[in-house]
Amino acid sequence: MVEINSVLQEGRKFPPPTAFAAAARLGDPAEYERLYRRSLDEPEAFWAEVAAELHWFEPWQAVREWSHPHVRWFVGGRTNLAYNCLDRHLTAGRRTKAALIWEGEPGETRTLTYLELHREVCRFANVLKSHGISAGDRVAIYMGMVPELAVAVLACARIGATHSVIFGGFSPNAIVDRVNDAQAKVVVTCDGGWRRGRIVPLKDNVDEALERCPTVAHVFVLKRTQQHVHMKEGRDHWWSDSMDQVSHDCPAEPLDAEHPLYILYTSGTTGKPKGVVHTTGGYMVGTYLTTKYVFDLREDDVYWCTADVGWVTGHSYVLYGPLANGATVLMYEGAPNHPDVDRFWAMIDRWQVSVFYTAPTAIRAFVRWGEEHPKKHDLSSLRLLGTVGEPINPEAWMWYRRVIGGDRCPIVDTWWQTETGAIMISPLPGVTPTTPGSATKPFFGVDADVVRRDGTSCGPDEGGFLVLKQPWPSMLRTVWGDDERYRQQYWSQIPPFYFAGDGARRDADGNFWIMGRIDDVINVAGHRLGTMEIESALVSHPAVAEAAVVPRPDELKGSGIVAFVTLEGGRRPTDGLVDELRDHVSKEIGAIARPDQIRFTDALPKTRSGKIMRRLLADVAANRELRGDTTTLEDLSVLQQLREADEG
Repeated sequence: MVEINSVLQEGRKFPPPTAFAAAARLGDPAEYERLYRRSLDEPEAFWAEVAAELHWFEPWQAVREWSHPHVRWFVGGRTNLAYNCLDRHLTAGRRTKAALIWEGEPGETRTLTYLELHREVCRFANVLKSHGISAGDRVAIYMGMVPELAVAVLACARIGATHSVIFGGFSPNAIVDRVNDAQAKVVVTCDGGWRRGRIVPLKDNVDEALERCPTVAHVFVLKRTQQHVHMKEGRDHWWSDSMDQVSHDCPAEPLDAEHPLYILYTSGTTGKPKGVVHTTGGYMVGTYLTTKYVFDLREDDVYWCTADVGWVTGHSYVLYGPLANGATVLMYEGAPNHPDVDRFWAMIDRWQVSVFYTAPTAIRAFVRWGEEHPKKHDLSSLRLLGTVGEPINPEAWMWYRRVIGGDRCPIVDTWWQTETGAIMISPLPGVTPTTPGSATKPFFGVDADVVRRDGTSCGPDEGGFLVLKQPWPSMLRTVWGDDERYRQQYWSQIPPFYFAGDGARRDADGNFWIMGRIDDVINVAGHRLGTMEIESALVSHPAVAEAAVVPRPDELKGSGIVAFVTLEGGRRPTDGLVDELRDHVSKEIGAIARPDQIRFTDALPKTRSGKIMRRLLADVAANRELRGDTTTLEDLSVLQQLREADEG
């Protein structure tokens, strides 16, 4: 196989601000190097020390047992993640500290202290127990971003029920697939949810799905939007009525470290989603430590990760990691542009947010909407910015730093996956010099490399395949009900390493540059070009807000390059702009990356988590039928408009 060619060049560097480094949890580069080397050379001693910062009902007999491709961490130890997120803080001076600050899309607010959240979690845990749910049973959760979603997740963890959160934007068919694969006994939902001023019919979707889900015995329904919904007698129960009937005393269940904490389904190019399984002890330790150091958490921080809990980022960095650290977490129910495009900036101002973690897709939307909107608000409370979900192009990174961070906030550009459970590659804000577009260095315990197809390490700036060479505590344990898929997809591509599925390069300073999914590579005349790099070149042009690059069949070159481009507000497409953009890419990267076709569009097809669905754009570019799973698509009409434009 031809290897991946890296063509993006970026030379700007930003050292950690002196004042930030002086006050950071980790501000000495030499100490980082010492800890990192120890985490690789003495992983069992390193992780034992980290785990000892948390509560264990019974100690472990062995830190790690590695029998490729399966691992067990903290073998024989017993703990509980809900206990570590809640009970542990009640005796550490945080009883009255805000655990969750919540803002609904219509504007109402609630604050739950650690003591109040603990009581709500215990009550819902008792609700589940009173309906026959115990350790090992699966509970599906299909809700909007309301505090009760956090309560339901933590209640499952408290009693050892394995939760499977289903994103509240998914269709009934997607619910069916996930509930049936997990054989869930319970579904927790709302009557509806708010999204851009409209009600999402959550309970109606559940009712339609459960006609094909024979394992579900009980449905708990939170009243959120107050519209009429059908309640099936014997199966459906109002959240409030159920909570009124139980006590707030529910001891946390001591669980084996390898007890399955949750199943989270991810979609691929095939129609069948795969259930990624994470267990209790290792995941707890990994999310705890990454949150502590990557976000440099302090006692008085107001921390806001904008992800939905339906995605892994919400699991790890809205709930488990921050709460295990005793943080104050801001949760928001709705869209970033409702009622106006400055909603996020108004919230940062209102709640004095200090740590802000969001997706490059959102940042590019903010760029397109214009910097006049954040400038209406006081963002001086911010001290740290983060990005997650996909590689960020350098120009969006620079806008984020300048406009949102005031050229003073470090940016942590994090690389990780549903499967890794926790952040794998990221700057540590007090020690790592950053470069726009680079995730920089591996986190503690992460033995990452960029290799060729034969497994040999690539040289500096040589594009290759990102792999992880050693197991880490928060890694997935299997694919639910399909261990062979786990072996094949993750451990058999470039054995014996974990195959991330991403292209990457490492520069002369050892910094990692993620080039996007291997699937998002275009083979042009024998050169394999990462789409992210071409997209970054396009977005560096002042007229372009966002771009997606895909291949189309080409008899001469193998593949041609098609770029779908969204323009900055006020810019209009012209033939002259097409030529200008093609020349711009040639100048930035080289003639090999010059797009064969540029197509302007008002919007790009994205998943509900904000990732561009390039494989669907490739189908449009090649004028073929759409293939694979489309259940995660936010707005099907975007694809229809693209097809009609092509036909026109």
